[in-house]
Amino acid sequence: MRKGFPEVIYCEGKTPTQVVKIAGAILKHNNNLLATRAGKETYRAVKRAFPKARYHEAARAITVTLKAQPKRAGMIAVLCAGTTDIPVAEEAVVTAEIMGNRVQKYYDVGIAGIHRLLALHEELLAANVLIVIAGMEGALPSVVGGLVDKPVIAVPTSVGYGASFGGIAALLAMLNSCASGVTVVNINNGFGAGYAASLINQLATGRHV
Repeated sequence: MRKGFPEVIYCEGKTPTQVVKIAGAILKHNNNLLATRAGKETYRAVKRAFPKARYHEAARAITVTLKAQPKRAGMIAVLCAGTTDIPVAEEAVVTAEIMGNRVQKYYDVGIAGIHRLLALHEELLAANVLIVIAGMEGALPSVVGGLVDKPVIAVPTSVGYGASFGGIAALLAMLNSCASGVTVVNINNGFGAGYAASLINQLATGRHV
């Protein structure tokens, strides 16, 4: 009632039976369900209990949609630097979409091929909020923040060689961004970025569902 969307299940560390039980409690009072960091065994158990369950393999997420949320007018852009960042990006996309947002994806637009990003300038300006995902040195959110006039949610990933320290280098780079309007979530936290972007888009479009 407070956020306009039911509690989300974090599946890591939970057995399939536990996830099914929690899902049942949520779906008694809600039309939609999101479960993150779910393996296929957990999905199969949820699918048996709730035939409308869908598995988003790249995102490792499960959704159950009994009645879809009305789509908001605004748009969320999700960008990721490289192909190896796509699983985190997809977690953000699945989260934002099930919460009733229109999402536009732009993948493989990292600074190593910055011409691909610059070619999207007009499309990026059309978004109400942008989620920007990168590993390695984590520079992409700063570049995007210097191009747009909307909030940028930066997501560091654990992609990179040894000195990336499992995403800590990207995290620190994003926290130290000199581009205005860049905020940062935890390493690999596509869900957190998608949820925050949905709340921002909700304010921008003036409708709570």
